[in-house]
Amino acid sequence: MIPYFGYARQDRKVGPRTPISAKLVSNLITRAGADRVLTIDLHAGQIQGFFDIPTDNLYAMPVMVRDIQDYLGHDNLMIVSPDVGGVVRARALAKRLGGDLAIVDKRRERAGESEVMNIIGDVEGRSCILIDDIVDSGGTICNAAEALLREGAKDVCAYATHGVLSGGAVARIKGSKLKSLVITDSIAATDEVAKCTNIRRISIAPLIGEAMRRINHEESVSSLFD
Repeated sequence: MIPYFGYARQDRKVGPRTPISAKLVSNLITRAGADRVLTIDLHAGQIQGFFDIPTDNLYAMPVMVRDIQDYLGHDNLMIVSPDVGGVVRARALAKRLGGDLAIVDKRRERAGESEVMNIIGDVEGRSCILIDDIVDSGGTICNAAEALLREGAKDVCAYATHGVLSGGAVARIKGSKLKSLVITDSIAATDEVAKCTNIRRISIAPLIGEAMRRINHEESVSSLFD
């Protein structure tokens, strides 16, 4: 069971003489003797194909949907993808919640930094929910929140599966205009994360447990997400 597959972002060659570490790690896991892998929200779904053993990629979205319904309700929601690459994820959440979809047009000048260029969609007066798989430096969602509020959004919350939160990410989020950032417990929280007033954690343990039960009883795992 690998709640957060840490090498998932190194899934292709981004320049000469750079490794595809996700494939190397999948080979190491297989050679170590594993005969099945269970993980959650791979950064790139095709990484499942790097493994030569059965691999299940679970999705935290059902857990997030329940939390949004409990804390934010259904009214006036606008689901926002923080970049073009996350549109499929945001559209799936919007469909489940019956909300509308907006997209942040973002240009990344260098690693770890991002600049919001434009908002595609009318967010004026809407309660916006940014949805992503990983929050690392926090720059993308903080910049996106500011851009959405400039365009007239009522408030902005963010949901992400994996809270990597490296470097000064927690301080950046604490000082941002985000109403809240909700992450799962796929990564153990540091003391700084636990003490941050606008970061909240939800558990994916029941989802993992049910998936493991279904695998052991040879029942459908994909039906968990229907």
